[in-house]
Amino acid sequence: MPENSPLERSQKQFQKQVGRAEQRHLTARKNRNRSVWFGLGTFGVIGWSVVTPTLVGVAIGWWIDRAYPSHYSWTLMLMFCGLAIGCVTAWQWIMSESQHDDPSK
Repeated sequence: MPENSPLERSQKQFQKQVGRAEQRHLTARKNRNRSVWFGLGTFGVIGWSVVTPTLVGVAIGWWIDRAYPSHYSWTLMLMFCGLAIGCVTAWQWIMSESQHDDPSK
């Protein structure tokens, strides 16, 4: 493979992007001066992590109900499945963040 092939250039660029993102992530973790805005941002992340799978479940369920009418409401079932997935995701995120905040864990 040539020394500066497009694949190598894209891999190096990707590695730089990942490195910059990781550096921002580490810098943000070290910053302990958290304000009200941090709390609001946390609520936003948790909210979106619950709402997104719920709405995806509703959309897929609605499509199934329209395309294949049945005795059961797929919209309702998939809404609850999406809600459960979103709650588990939010819980895992909260647990992950709390472990990073507490150095004894």
